[in-house]
Amino acid sequence: MVVDSGTMEPAEEQQQEQEEEEEEEEEMLGLDSEEENSEMSDDELQEAFASGLLKPGMNVLVDQPKKHVNNVEGMKQCLADFRKDLPWVERLVLTNPPAEDVLSQAEGKVPKPANGDVNADDDFQREMFFYRQAQATVLEALPLLSKHGIATKRPEDYFAEMAKSDQHMQKIRKKLISKQMILEKSEKAKKLREQRKFGKKVQVEVIQKRQKEKKAMMTAVKRYQKGMTDKLEFLEGDKKQPGKDSAQGSKKAAAKKGPNAKRKFKDQKFGFGGKKSGKKWNTKESFNDVSSFRAKVANAKGGKKGKGGKQNKRPGKSVRKKMKGRS
Repeated sequence: MVVDSGTMEPAEEQQQEQEEEEEEEEEMLGLDSEEENSEMSDDELQEAFASGLLKPGMNVLVDQPKKHVNNVEGMKQCLADFRKDLPWVERLVLTNPPAEDVLSQAEGKVPKPANGDVNADDDFQREMFFYRQAQATVLEALPLLSKHGIATKRPEDYFAEMAKSDQHMQKIRKKLISKQMILEKSEKAKKLREQRKFGKKVQVEVIQKRQKEKKAMMTAVKRYQKGMTDKLEFLEGDKKQPGKDSAQGSKKAAAKKGPNAKRKFKDQKFGFGGKKSGKKWNTKESFNDVSSFRAKVANAKGGKKGKGGKQNKRPGKSVRKKMKGRS
């Protein structure tokens, strides 16, 4: 492709150069990927597949058996390094049996078993064996260390630098403080929730108590109006519960015989007419009693007569109209 560079602008030249570089990179990447993934080209693989040379299991990678090298000279060198005759201070190796169990001997108990009699499955017995062996090692190692001039205690004025910097420790301190603040906030929120629940419970109890007192007061007023009690104790300021007093008053009123105070007051004011129901019922004695029978009254014809002996007649319709007109 021939391009006149004199007529092209700088932006077009840069774009063309970038396209050429990308094409070259793609060609290089394609070649590398083919070389890495397969030793044969696509054409060769197609020909092999068409001829039947490619079969399942032929292209599976198989690990070659590892070759073990018996390096006798190297092993002898390692053994020689182990057998170096170095002073004890350089090695600090001690091999000793466990210490005697002084406590069991003082208490008269049976001593612990020896090394060969330790049961490996018994965790407590195994750990005690290690503990006593460490005690025996300390008892033997401390005199040797003091003999060779090796200090085993830290001096009082010893100053050891920290492995972590002050900035790192400051970050840790800030993180711990933030965690503590979060825990405190959660505890405060929990306490507030509990207080709110308790406050609601107390409020409900107070409202129920007021309603109960109001109901008891209304029942006491009703009983007083009906005359079942003589006084209203909640007005007198008594500390007794109105419910109990009203119940006692109702029991006393029920125990009394006869009408209550209200009924007595009305009887005194309006009078008592006696029993009215069933007064027209006949009895055996009244049925047989004929002393009040009057034949003239029973056999009288017509209506009742007035004072003059004349029969009371109702005026006619025309007369009644005239009388209404006059009025």
